[in-house]
Amino acid sequence: MRIAVLNGPNLNLLGLREPELYGRTTLAQVESRLDLVARELGVNIEFSQRNGEGELVDAVHGYRGRIDGAVVNAGAYSHTSLALRDALVGVSVPFVEVHVTNVHAREPERHASMLAPAAIGSVIGLGAYGYELALRGLVATLKDRSAR
Repeated sequence: MRIAVLNGPNLNLLGLREPELYGRTTLAQVESRLDLVARELGVNIEFSQRNGEGELVDAVHGYRGRIDGAVVNAGAYSHTSLALRDALVGVSVPFVEVHVTNVHAREPERHASMLAPAAIGSVIGLGAYGYELALRGLVATLKDRSAR
């Protein structure tokens, strides 16, 4: 099984940008932890981070036919990007949406997600640990679907 982890704008600054809000865990640390979890689960994992909306869409297009599922933290684009949602749906990549913070406890414009209606699930507000939960949940869901 091949899983992609896609991060959107400013997530390259995770651990540095507003640590009181997003925590001190860096994106490299998240990726290192997910590598261990992926090995435990027996899946292959690849990581990418893009700041531009079009770059994210291009990355998703590259998943077509070679990725079984994705963990997606689209950052601010989660709340605005129909293009990213359409790309994920268009290439038929099941995904779990991740938000490091509790977006429902933040500014009103962050309460709605363009991606959530197309996601198989969401992990919100559990900090960097949410990535691990999203990966475990995604893999379990995909295995269950393939067993049917």
